Amino acid sequence: MAEPPAAESFSPPARGGTWRLLFILSGNMVLDAIEVSVVLVALPWIGADLGLSVWTVHWLMSGFAAGFAAMLLLGPRATARWGLRRCCLVAMLVFAAASVAGGLTDSTALLIASRVLKGGCAALTAPAGLALITTTLPDGPKQRRAVSVYSLFGAAGFTLGLLLSGVFTAASWRLTFLFPAPLALLLLVWGLRVIPDTGRRTPPRLTAELARNGPLIRATLGAATLNGTYAALLLLITFQAYDHFGWRPWQLALGLLPACVPLAVSVPFAGRLVARFGTRRQIAAGAVAAFAGQLLLLLGPEPVSYVSDVLPALLLVGTAMALSFAALNIQATQDVEPGLRAAAVPLFQTGVQLGGVVMLPLTAALLTHFGGYRPALLAVTLAGAAGVGIAVTRTRSGPPAADRVGPGPRKERNST
Repeated sequence: MAEPPAAESFSPPARGGTWRLLFILSGNMVLDAIEVSVVLVALPWIGADLGLSVWTVHWLMSGFAAGFAAMLLLGPRATARWGLRRCCLVAMLVFAAASVAGGLTDSTALLIASRVLKGGCAALTAPAGLALITTTLPDGPKQRRAVSVYSLFGAAGFTLGLLLSGVFTAASWRLTFLFPAPLALLLLVWGLRVIPDTGRRTPPRLTAELARNGPLIRATLGAATLNGTYAALLLLITFQAYDHFGWRPWQLALGLLPACVPLAVSVPFAGRLVARFGTRRQIAAGAVAAFAGQLLLLLGPEPVSYVSDVLPALLLVGTAMALSFAALNIQATQDVEPGLRAAAVPLFQTGVQLGGVVMLPLTAALLTHFGGYRPALLAVTLAGAAGVGIAVTRTRSGPPAADRVGPGPRKERNST
């Protein structure tokens, strides 16, 4: 059995500083979530302005996911060595600099590099923010409220990113890269006063025990499939709406909202839903809903109407995210020993990002070089079918554990 990592020392926030700390961390979470979606609407216009193919311009999304995934496993080592406060503040500064560099350049390589760098910064700040909340606030209702607020801001950030992208792209796509810079600097200045000092500790390590944990591995694979197919489908619909519907940026932003609003609305109720239905049922229902949306587009005719041909699929994938997002996160750690969770969480989050790293280039390649939308949509649908298979397959790891979150004497045998 692995020994728990050494506890991290910290200087707790001064009286009245708890909610200021939460404001900084939640604001940073919003900024990271915005970065995932803000470039999506702008992609067709960036490609047209710089003369880039879908294959090239998609790296603005894939690059962010790749930087995020690459840093997630290295991030805990960095924060263990230099402290969460220092890593958060440096990441905010680099994030702002990369935003300016990306917004001002005409170089495709530098544009993509800025997105990779920002993804790496987000990988430092997002897990570090959650760690600071759980470190500086005692267990109990106060901590649970803080985590709920933090998660709600993250879920809402994706929706906000779409709306901002629709507004900014109409003026200039460069604004989608530039506008995060002053926000990141504002959070940095505030964070200098609010984010507490943290001491060094032993970095978490991946162990064979984690590799044998069935629920963790299945949650990681399920999240990778869900996130990868979700991002790829939105990429497909974005270019389809641009090419065939002739939409303006604000129309595209509003048109994609049904795919993300259900998640933002459902976050406050996620714990109660998991407590009632269990993680396995919700994950399976979400996987089926996502696959149904993909299959609906694949088997239907070439879309000629948004309301009848595209909207139903977007609502289904949005429902899938609302059903599965929290359940997958809970399932990933509920059967992991407390001392191993510091390593399990980055492993799970890396899997989430790798789904996009795999599916986005595949989708862009099929769109560009292998016949357009149908082959790309077929690949997304096949990945969705694999997600259903992962969700409904039962595995067991160690002794039976609860598949519920919340009070109550009843226990379900844990299977995923």
